[in-house]
Amino acid sequence: MPPKVKTALTWVVVIFLLYAIITNPEGSAEVVRAIWEVIVSAFAGFGQFFASLVQI
Repeated sequence: MPPKVKTALTWVVVIFLLYAIITNPEGSAEVVRAIWEVIVSAFAGFGQFFASLVQI
């Protein structure tokens, strides 16, 4: 991908994210909470997996 196109797409994404956050902060907060819950549950799953390996 040419550098100018990549830069333009990056700016479009950043502007869209700012617009989405400004127009709907509650919805944006819910998205962040949902992503955080996925990350936390993934790490919890890894922890359970490695704990089960140690118990063998």
